[in-house]
Amino acid sequence: MAFSRNRRRRAARAGAGFTLIEILVVVLIIGVISAGIMLSVTLTGRDRDLEKESERFVALISYAREQSELQTREYGLIFQDDSYEFVAYDTRRQLWRTVFEDDALGLRRLPDGLDLKLVVEARPVVLKRPANAKDKTPQVMIYSTGDLTSFEVTLEREGGVRSISHAQDDKGKVVAKPMVESKGNRA
Repeated sequence: MAFSRNRRRRAARAGAGFTLIEILVVVLIIGVISAGIMLSVTLTGRDRDLEKESERFVALISYAREQSELQTREYGLIFQDDSYEFVAYDTRRQLWRTVFEDDALGLRRLPDGLDLKLVVEARPVVLKRPANAKDKTPQVMIYSTGDLTSFEVTLEREGGVRSISHAQDDKGKVVAKPMVESKGNRA
C-alpha cells in the first residue's frame, strides 16, 4: 500500500509542471544573457547605418570614376550636410547637370542621425546651400582620366560620437579609414 502511495505522489508531482521559483530563475538567466549581449554589441562600437553608408559611398565613387573614364566625361560631387549628389558636365550647354540617365548616381540622402563633413584640398567646406540655389558646380571633381580632386569626406553620427573618413590612398583609390569613436559628445 505504501508503495502505491509513493507512486501516486511522484506521478502527481511529475504532472504538476514548473514552480514559480523555477520559472523566475529561467527568466532571470535569459535577462542576464540578453543584457550581456546588448552591452557587448554597444561596447564594440558597431554602427550598422554608418558602416553601410560608408561602403555605399566608396562603391559609388569607384563606379562614377569608371563611368567617367568609359564615357570620357567629367563628373562631380555636390555635398550637403545630409546628402550628396553626382553631377555631369554637359559640354553642349557648358553647365553642370544632374545625372538623369543613371539612377545609381542620383541624389543620396543619408539616414536620420548621420551627417557629412567635407575638406577639399586641405580646406573645410561649408555644406549649407540655399534651398533655391540653381548652381550645380561640384565641390569635388571626377575627371575623365579617373583622377579626383583631393578631398576627405567624413560620415558621422550626429554629435560626433562615431565617424568614418574617406580619402584617397597612395594609389588614388578612395578608401574608408577605420571608424573613430569619441568618448564625449561635441556640442
